[in-house]
Amino acid sequence: MDTNVDYFPAFLNLRERPCLIVGGGDIALRKARLMASAGAHLTIVAPDIKPAMTRFAEQHTVALVKRAFRPSDIVGHWLVVSASGNPQVEQAVFQHASDAGVFCNGVDDIDHCSYITPAIVDRGAVVVAISSSGAAPVLARRIREQVEALLPAGLSKLATLASHWRDRVRRRYDDLLSRRRFWEAVFDGPAASEAIDGNIAGAEVLMNELLKASPTKQRGEAWLVGAGPGDPGLLTLRALQIMQMADVILHDRLVSAEVLALARRDADLISVGKTPGCRANSQEQINALLVKLVGEGKRVCRLKGGDPFIFGRGGEEAEALQAAGHHCQVVPGITSAAGCAAYFGIPLTHRDLSQSVAFVTAHGKDSVDRLDWKSLARDKQTLAFYMAVKRFSSLMNNLIDNGRAVDTPVAIIEKGTTPEQRIVRGTLGQLTLLAEAHRISAPAMLIVGEVAALGASTQQEGPHFTEKYDKPVPRIEKERQSK
Repeated sequence: MDTNVDYFPAFLNLRERPCLIVGGGDIALRKARLMASAGAHLTIVAPDIKPAMTRFAEQHTVALVKRAFRPSDIVGHWLVVSASGNPQVEQAVFQHASDAGVFCNGVDDIDHCSYITPAIVDRGAVVVAISSSGAAPVLARRIREQVEALLPAGLSKLATLASHWRDRVRRRYDDLLSRRRFWEAVFDGPAASEAIDGNIAGAEVLMNELLKASPTKQRGEAWLVGAGPGDPGLLTLRALQIMQMADVILHDRLVSAEVLALARRDADLISVGKTPGCRANSQEQINALLVKLVGEGKRVCRLKGGDPFIFGRGGEEAEALQAAGHHCQVVPGITSAAGCAAYFGIPLTHRDLSQSVAFVTAHGKDSVDRLDWKSLARDKQTLAFYMAVKRFSSLMNNLIDNGRAVDTPVAIIEKGTTPEQRIVRGTLGQLTLLAEAHRISAPAMLIVGEVAALGASTQQEGPHFTEKYDKPVPRIEKERQSK
């Protein structure tokens, strides 16, 4: 998946690499300590070197050069840090380093950096790096503080133990999937707790028990997961956990890139979204692919927009998996009607205006004809139509012909909960003209009922997202209303 990042994240091996620091003050000292701990061979150049830096150099066999920076100082160095605090010096160091093809970091000077150093959480073998791409270093440090609180101090012991066991596990399991499952059993089980607490012998006993177990074919798993209507902030915690565990994610066409970006990095992402009017990725093909992948021992996340059991055909997929003898779990999501309406402050029910809400799909060749229009046309209820853009005319006519007033408020919410969301409000008798005038396109949710006129501007709704239809109601709709 393509993502836009300002900097490529990487960890550098500085062991026995010649590195240069320009500067002799406190900031340069902090950088020197960090780089020396990574094994760098340091040279420090500055006309004014503080005593603390001198003591550090004596303790760590660091070369001190007490004079102003010269362009020739760059030669032979693998990495440069400019921490003089002098803007002219920072610019010169960066320019000469760039000319020599050497990476340079100007401390607190983003314009003179070819790389930046992140805020880090150090747990020995486990290092977490946090970057704001240089835009907000204080924010990165605040995030680091929060991560520090989450990670136990003994985490390094677990990482070191895992490093010592890698070859043993590789010899036992010759395929990547089996090795991954073994390590997940270790990290999620009591062995990890023992290692973190410092009981390495106890952890190894537990790991040996796992390793001695006869290798068997990995059992696949499947989850039908609701991705919500678009905003990644509406994912449930359970959905996020499964996206991080899954080996394969089968996702719908409308699951947003922002949501998919939260998946495990090495998971296979497969789009199985059905495009209207296209026979590719039929439901039968999706069912067969699900069964095949789970049968191969994969953990499969079937990621669906909204909720998998509300017009998501999740029930059919669950039946196919169960018929093949595979276990399946369902993780509900925020359905589009609830999410889209909430983002524009529209309550789907209201004590005075709507005592019930009906979720209705207008998708499919005969869907509209099979609906109970007499029941749907009753007053004091809210109708939330899914996948209805191409059937607005039929919906409008059927509701009005069965008694729903032409001046019933309606709201069309296009691309709800996303940055491109907008709402168009009007009346039922204007529905087709609303869609035409504002060029409504899928995905869009249609809300019919008195509550559609409610809702003030919310944090998610900007002024350019709300549009109203002010043209007169056509004559034919006036005549219907008079009847």
